[in-house]
Amino acid sequence: MTSSLNLSLTDELRRYVDSRAGDGDVYATPSEYIRDLIRRDMEDWAIVRDVAQGLAEARSGQFAEESILDILHEA
Repeated sequence: MTSSLNLSLTDELRRYVDSRAGDGDVYATPSEYIRDLIRRDMEDWAIVRDVAQGLAEARSGQFAEESILDILHEA
């Protein structure tokens, strides 16, 4: 399911978006560029959330039995 979102940009922002989405660039359309920015932001916030959760667990004395190297080798 998709939905539309209309937004207003300053002329400067619009020129920048247009420069990132066009012939010869990675993104074919401005919408594609904006969607990718949102996806990357979602990934960044997931990392922040995971780090914050880990810090909270460490503060409360919750520690993993494995080292970070053990965890990395399992992946």
